[in-house]
Amino acid sequence: MARFTDWIREKLNPAQERIYTNEGTQVGTEAKLTYKLAFKRLESVNRSVNMLASACASLDYDIKDKLHEGVAIGMRQKSLNTLLNFRPNPYQTAQDFRQALFTDFILEGNAFVHFDGVFMYHLPASDVEIMTDSKTFIRGYRFNGAVDFKESEVFYFRDLNSDSIYRGSSRLESAQKSISTLYSMQQFQEQFFDNGAVFGLVLTSENTLSQIAKEKTIQYWLQKYSTKQGGRRPVILDSGLKPAQVSNQNFKDMDFDLSIKTHSERIMQAIGVPPILMAGGNNANISPNLRLFYLETVMPINRRFISAVERYFGYDVEAITSSVSALQPELKDIAAYHSTLVNAGIITANEAREELRYDKMTGHDEIRIPANIAGSAADPSQGGKPKDNQQ
Repeated sequence: MARFTDWIREKLNPAQERIYTNEGTQVGTEAKLTYKLAFKRLESVNRSVNMLASACASLDYDIKDKLHEGVAIGMRQKSLNTLLNFRPNPYQTAQDFRQALFTDFILEGNAFVHFDGVFMYHLPASDVEIMTDSKTFIRGYRFNGAVDFKESEVFYFRDLNSDSIYRGSSRLESAQKSISTLYSMQQFQEQFFDNGAVFGLVLTSENTLSQIAKEKTIQYWLQKYSTKQGGRRPVILDSGLKPAQVSNQNFKDMDFDLSIKTHSERIMQAIGVPPILMAGGNNANISPNLRLFYLETVMPINRRFISAVERYFGYDVEAITSSVSALQPELKDIAAYHSTLVNAGIITANEAREELRYDKMTGHDEIRIPANIAGSAADPSQGGKPKDNQQ
């Protein structure tokens, strides 16, 4: 008789050994350092990442019944609720812990969590290597090239990546060109003002000057006409020297503001933040764009985190959206939908409460009978045309 372990071995993915060979034994980060620098130096990147990470971290989680055993055996429902919503570890609040995870997810494309059996700890994604396995999927994890974790000690969630099935890619990767352009524009601005906000000048002369005379004239000009040091002292040019401007363009003519705005909006779109949310003001499109932001960006990212938690701990987990004002219209529609089903006698009130993730109530397990036609719904023999009274 075949043993259970033999059956498991027969059911393993037959392509995993080739995947293991193609991916390599260790899969490290692909995120560039420029993404972290962009978060520090570029306003649009910092604000967009901050907005998305804060929105994802603001959602609490509802834990229901156990679905399967999970990887972490022995976790209780109440303990998981404490870890996810109040105290992930003795050193961080739930908000700080979540923000660290979702910031890593956006900038690096991956988020790693170590569970020691009691508490959860964030592992910076840029320092984590995934140790692949030729038979299963992941053999373990290595942090900073020195600390090894078993596969059962870490769970992670990742963003999309067209090149690897192990690691996600940074959301800023597609906006690399816009980031580089903003860096160049920023550098030009700094040099422009460092040079006194004046374009270079050419000194023309009717006479032929020696090399020594040219150098002395240039040094004299730089010393006496430095706008950074005042630059208001008149300069006397002799020997036929005349200043001539190289360019007639000024900083305003270059229209930097429009270019910066265009590239900033491209970065926001790559991250998943509607640019109109950054503009603010009384705009009628803010509300639908905020709703779109939650439905198409925030909730899918949270769903990835929830999926990783459900696999690891085995419980049914759902994000609590009742406090998100942008999603309230949808909740009203859901409430009306369930009320209709209950009042029409299709489902019970407790079944509706269960779908809405409320606790069951005693005495609400019976189908409601519609009473729009008096008597006939409860008893078909009643109602209809009154019988004639016979004396």
